[in-house]
Amino acid sequence: MKKLLYIFLILASFGISAQTTVEEYLNRGFSSLFTKDFNGAIAEYSKAIALDPNNTEAYSSRGYAKGALKDYNGAMADLTKAIDFNPNDDYGYSLRAKVKEALKDYNGAMADYTKAIALDPNNAEDYLSRAKAKEALKDYNGAMADYNKAIAVYTKAIELDPNNKEAYFNSAKVKSDDLKDFNGAIADYTKVIKLGYNDKGVYLNRAKAKYNLGDYYGAIADYTRAIEIDPNDALAYKNRGIAKYDLKDYKGAIADYTKAIEIDPNNDYAYINRGLSKYNLGDYYGAIADYTKAIVIDPNYAYAYSNRGISKENLGDLSGACADWRKAANLGDTDSAERIENQCN
Repeated sequence: MKKLLYIFLILASFGISAQTTVEEYLNRGFSSLFTKDFNGAIAEYSKAIALDPNNTEAYSSRGYAKGALKDYNGAMADLTKAIDFNPNDDYGYSLRAKVKEALKDYNGAMADYTKAIALDPNNAEDYLSRAKAKEALKDYNGAMADYNKAIAVYTKAIELDPNNKEAYFNSAKVKSDDLKDFNGAIADYTKVIKLGYNDKGVYLNRAKAKYNLGDYYGAIADYTRAIEIDPNDALAYKNRGIAKYDLKDYKGAIADYTKAIEIDPNNDYAYINRGLSKYNLGDYYGAIADYTKAIVIDPNYAYAYSNRGISKENLGDLSGACADWRKAANLGDTDSAERIENQCN
């Protein structure tokens, strides 16, 4: 009897050890995912699967890692295996849907998102993702319906917790980016700010919504607040410069573009915009210098060649202008092609 008990305890200890080892591999895999070491994660999850061939988490997580490495066929196989083991896991369907999207199987992606939504109707992200798949299939009415369903989920969350900053923020992003309801987005972003969320991203997003409504002064105020929070945000300076440019404050725009360039010297868009501002002030040489810098950063920037040609034309250098327009036309700029036909021999 003692011998049998001894054998049982040994076998039990082996079982506990093996299970612990699986958990260790899963934890190591998660740590690798967290640091974006996807190959390392795959190796750890594969070890877990070798010990426990029916482990849903290991297959699901390995599938995620493979997808991150663009091994979509491998990801599909692992995620399908995970779903086979646990057909009630909405996250598995969501992950597989994203892989199908990457493979441009939008109908398949929609089917998986629909399954995920059936399992968890309160996951707004699945509605948003299904909307994108519908847009890819040109089902714009269906996409709008899903965007509104996502808004309904956020609205319900706000009703349950009127201080839910995340729900307001997510609702605002959908309203602004997808539904083009800029007034609704501004209201939601304003609520986030009133709830004490003093983050530059809220101000940047509200500024964008205001800009889209033509409220350039309001946009400038929000970009300024974002800059106060993070004085090294090149995007905030660039976008504030755009709003100033639209108000014909070209000197103010130049100052903001210059600051953006100081922070990000490879910001070709800031050079282009500063060149436009200089052009509007009659500084054609300064404009040419900025357009040239943009071209150095991106030699295929048709708009830079086109605008540089216009500045050269204003300085009487038609030969140089035509050379730039030809380059722009070769890159697909139709306006430059017309200028060549009308002005260049």
